[in-house]
Amino acid sequence: MRRGGGEIVPVDDGPDGLVWIEFRAAQNLKKYLDAHPGIGWVQLPLAGVEDLFAAGVIDHDRTWTSAKGAYAEPVAEHALTLALAGLRVLPIRARARTWGTPAGVSLFDRPVTIIGAGGITVALLALLKPFRTEVTVVRQRPQLLDGAWRTLGIDHLHEALTGAQVVVLAPALTPRTHQMMARTEFDVMERDAWLVNVGRGGLVDTDDLVDALRAKSIGGAALDVTDPEPLPKGHPLWSMKNCLITPHTADTQEMIWPLLATRITENVRRLGANEEFIGLVDVQQGY
Repeated sequence: MRRGGGEIVPVDDGPDGLVWIEFRAAQNLKKYLDAHPGIGWVQLPLAGVEDLFAAGVIDHDRTWTSAKGAYAEPVAEHALTLALAGLRVLPIRARARTWGTPAGVSLFDRPVTIIGAGGITVALLALLKPFRTEVTVVRQRPQLLDGAWRTLGIDHLHEALTGAQVVVLAPALTPRTHQMMARTEFDVMERDAWLVNVGRGGLVDTDDLVDALRAKSIGGAALDVTDPEPLPKGHPLWSMKNCLITPHTADTQEMIWPLLATRITENVRRLGANEEFIGLVDVQQGY
């Protein structure tokens, strides 16, 4: 905060903004803000802020900024790791105790669909470039995204799923995207396609995903996020050979602290310079 040109003062001294770095304390934040209505700007540490909307913390009376885009590179890196692991059958090979049957699919020159057009997608497009993939991006408004082969609106989701070798989920979780991947969508996907979720667990209907994996109507699923989360011990997904799960570790605390510090520094500087913030929360859209 000081590096951005700000002065750190007690919250009772009437600061212009509040930098909040607790990740799971929505009600504590609400208490602070209710007690200090003069705070006009709040910087949040989270990229996805759906829980704060659900808790009634985010309102129209203040300017809100999140960490969206700040953690994009490590999450995109993890998404690519999960995709390659799935295509190369590593969930099975990692558990194997015999030589087994050779298998695997190369990502080179294969079509990929990414749902969402935020920082994760931008970073992932750059990582996919050496693989010569034709990438379809699905977003709310179908403006072309640099590095994408084509961009489709959310209403054309099924068209985007058809033919894709890998489908990556990276949109914000909103009422419109909640369980956007369900039975109908899995039926549209290719039988050897892998679903990679680095967004939010609620983007997927978990029961329908279990059914699709059991029926082998898709190639597999690689999940860094689940619904529910954490995934309970004994859940069917744990024992499925065509499912790979990582415990929401696409961006660990060690990875994100320097990235969050950079975001805070820049937004404090912009506050002092009366410039537009980075990572503005769209209160109307919910992200």
